[in-house]
Amino acid sequence: MNRRRMFLRMVTASLLRRRSRMLVALLSIAIGATILSGLVTIYYDVPRQMGAQFRGYGANMVLLPSDGGTLTMEAAESAMAVIEADQLVGAAPYRYARVDMVSRQQSFMAAGTDFGQARKTSPYFTVEGRYPESEREVLVGKAIADTIGVNLKGVMELTYQPTVILSDGEQAGGAAGSTQLSGGAEGWNGGRVYVTMRLDDEGLIESIEADTSSQTPEIGGACSQESFTSQFVGKSAPVTLGSDVDAVSGATVTSAAVVDAVNSARSASTAVESRTINYTVVGILDTGGDEEGYVFLSLDGLAALTGEAGILDVMELSVSATQDGLDRYISIIDEGGEVAARLVKRVTRSETAVLSKLQALVFLVTVVVLMLTMICVSTTMMAVISESRKEIGLRKALGASDGGIRSEFLGEALLLGLLGGVSGAMLGFAFAQLVSVNVFGSSITFQPLLLPAAVLVSMAVTGVSCLTPIKRAVAIDPALVLKGE
Repeated sequence: MNRRRMFLRMVTASLLRRRSRMLVALLSIAIGATILSGLVTIYYDVPRQMGAQFRGYGANMVLLPSDGGTLTMEAAESAMAVIEADQLVGAAPYRYARVDMVSRQQSFMAAGTDFGQARKTSPYFTVEGRYPESEREVLVGKAIADTIGVNLKGVMELTYQPTVILSDGEQAGGAAGSTQLSGGAEGWNGGRVYVTMRLDDEGLIESIEADTSSQTPEIGGACSQESFTSQFVGKSAPVTLGSDVDAVSGATVTSAAVVDAVNSARSASTAVESRTINYTVVGILDTGGDEEGYVFLSLDGLAALTGEAGILDVMELSVSATQDGLDRYISIIDEGGEVAARLVKRVTRSETAVLSKLQALVFLVTVVVLMLTMICVSTTMMAVISESRKEIGLRKALGASDGGIRSEFLGEALLLGLLGGVSGAMLGFAFAQLVSVNVFGSSITFQPLLLPAAVLVSMAVTGVSCLTPIKRAVAIDPALVLKGE
């Protein structure tokens, strides 16, 4: 029998002789390895799981026209090509237009979109009825439905009043009287701000309405109030912020957006005839947010009403990626120059904050579990060595070296760590799967490298836990032990 087999036989026999205590140590190591393996698996899978959960709160990235240009569907699709296909959850295009319901003397904001993609980027939409499936069907926000008393299968007669061309300060077609214009611009956090204004026969602003529903209600919302919009009356475009108009305190970005919208409406260069189309209401949208104040149509349905096709105001994206990944995509898209990408900060900041706190909590619990495992193993080995003092003393009296005694106890510890680590690593995946299904509602992704890593960590923790007990074993004086002291 060679020395290696002899050593293994001694270690095994020693464990079997003290199997009750060693079972306690093995159980503590296995539990520690189970929690370690499970929590580390969760730690690495949390970004994917949390990303999937946060996609339910809406888009986290938007594409906008660069430098006040025009955003086309082709340009948006070209920009989205840089995003990995498995990370792009949904991409919903939106085109906005102010429409009138003359019979009710009401004016609404209409949004044209791809409903299949909108359901992916905004899964929180709750619809009574169904989503539109044809050009002549609409989805009405609950706030509008309550205001005008519209019901499912009802008919809405929508009229689009287009922007009027002005050339050298004259009205298009030489028409006399007042002229109505509309325009839009990007405001705070990528939200669009719209204005509708009427000019007198001298080209001065006679009246103006600003739609800032996409802005912060308490701050940006003040830019739609008469105290701000009245500053435009009697002036001619272009208007300068700070000179012709004073910004609302704390809402400089939204104030500037209203000014840009006024100036863009003044410089409009395309006109179409007004159109009126009857639409069937097939769904009532209930979100508890600003969407309830919109009428949603398909892109083709809105194009039929406005006469403008292929042009977008914004493309909302839901991307399952980390903060660094989103920043990288934005940098690449912005370098193209044709499209500007922006993060929806209310979503990405919340996701990043929750993710970092959850990962920190998992890390802290893992450290605590490892410390408790070390304490349990160390205590058990201390008791084993105390019970073996006479045996150790006798062996040293017969010539056993300190290194031999140290090797035997360390071998026992490493064997325990190996057995506990293997069993714990396998149970850890089952533990992580149970947590993932019950907390996140989806299965965990198996990480093959965590299995050997958990075993090595368990052996290392067990070995470190035995350093102090082994030191006490080596320090035993055989003369004192044999004398019975």
